Amino acid sequence: MSLFICPLCQSPLQPAADTWRCDGSLHPKQTAHPFDVARQGYVNLLPVQQKKSKAPGDSQQSIEARKRFLQAGHYQPLNDLICQKMTMLLTAKKAKLNQKDQSINWLDIGCGEGYYTQAMAQTGMDTLIAADISKPAVVELAKSSKALGRLWYQQYKDSATKATTIYPLVTSAANLPLRAHSMTGISSIFSPILPEAFNAVLGDEGYLLIAKPDRRHLATMREALFDSVREHDSDKFLDELAPYFQLLETHYVSTHLSLSAEELADLMTMTPYAYRARSDKRQALLAEVAIKPFETEANFVIYILQKTAAQ
Repeated sequence: MSLFICPLCQSPLQPAADTWRCDGSLHPKQTAHPFDVARQGYVNLLPVQQKKSKAPGDSQQSIEARKRFLQAGHYQPLNDLICQKMTMLLTAKKAKLNQKDQSINWLDIGCGEGYYTQAMAQTGMDTLIAADISKPAVVELAKSSKALGRLWYQQYKDSATKATTIYPLVTSAANLPLRAHSMTGISSIFSPILPEAFNAVLGDEGYLLIAKPDRRHLATMREALFDSVREHDSDKFLDELAPYFQLLETHYVSTHLSLSAEELADLMTMTPYAYRARSDKRQALLAEVAIKPFETEANFVIYILQKTAAQ
């Protein structure tokens, strides 16, 4: 049974190397909708009517800045902790599934260009669906997955090599093109939290891993850019999740950053601060950093939740 459903009519959607097609079984006219696979290896399952702008999600400039910043290792402690916790969750889940011969399917919502996604792919799941509303971000993830031989059609061709199969999708988090209760887990790393949508696609006792900025995250940078600073309210969404999920664990991680002007410029560009701060304040801060490195602290919190049986 396919993991995917058509974003237009919700009929079962079957992946293929060149064109995905739904069977049209739930369409009033039994119409089968095709979705072409891009040459980079992603599939666009975001209908025009689900777009709120012409080019939703992160811009190419923001993506390039984030790639440079993350590849420099500035957020590596967070990446390591995410992967450590996911490995523990999946090891426990595999022990339970051993008798049932079931696959472990994971959704990384708001995957961006794939920095965290590619690390997750090494933690033990069978299928990793990487979803984001930004087409440029998914293009980057698809290209890196293709280079690593992890795309779904590459795995079909080389079934002797067992590795996590990645499906890069352009899609809306609010309208996930996934079969109900088909996911073992969902990760949302600095991405939307949609309790009802997550509950719909997660299987029984499915996991939800959320990473958010914690209090005092990049505090010195925000204080330099804004006249008044509002503190991160990291756990404000937990009440919204409570009808569907129970909180299992909370973990904190901090890392000191000493940034050059170029690195600070990338950090600002990859965050909302790039357009929220006044231009003169940004330029003044970068001028100061040209003389000496900018010191700040990155603080994160990770929540691990589990879907409750009673709904």
